Amino acid sequence: MEVEVGQIVNTHGIKGEVKVKSNSDFTDTRFQPGEVLTAKLNQTEKDLTITSYRVHKGFHMLKFEGIDNINDIEYLKGATLYQERDHEEIELEENEFYYSDIIGCTVFDDNEQPIGRITSIFETGANDVWVVKGDKEYLIPYIADVVKEVDVEGKKVIITPMEGLLD
Repeated sequence: MEVEVGQIVNTHGIKGEVKVKSNSDFTDTRFQPGEVLTAKLNQTEKDLTITSYRVHKGFHMLKFEGIDNINDIEYLKGATLYQERDHEEIELEENEFYYSDIIGCTVFDDNEQPIGRITSIFETGANDVWVVKGDKEYLIPYIADVVKEVDVEGKKVIITPMEGLLD
C-alpha cells in the first residue's frame, strides 16, 4: 500500500532539484538517497529515485536520479509524492502513528461532542500539532495531557481540551 509523503511545490535552481512540502512522518528515513518515490500528477505517474536530500528554509529539497536539468522535472510541479508504506526501517512505538492514519480522523471532546476532522499535521519541534477543521479551525497539540485516545481503525480521536484550546 502506498502512503502520501509530500508534494512537489516548486523547482529549485536549474539542476533539477525540487522543493517538497512534506505530508509525512519519518522524513529522515523516507527521503534518504536510494529511496524511491512515485510522483503522480493528472494522468502522469513516474517513479523517482532520490540521489540527494537536504532541508532548506522549511522545505525538503530533493534531487532524483537522471534528473539533471530543471526541464526534466518542471512538468511534475504540483505532483503528489507517494512511497510504499511498509518501510522496514520505520518501527512505530506505542502512541506513534503514520500521518496517513491520523489525517481524516474525527476528533471528539471527552463528552463525545464532535469537534471536527483532522486535515493536516505539522511538526513544531516539541510535538506534532493536528489541524482540525470543524465549525472553525483548531490546532490540537499531540501531547498526553490533551490526546486521550486514538482509534485508527474507527477513525476517531478523543481529547481533553486544555483551557482556551477550543475558543
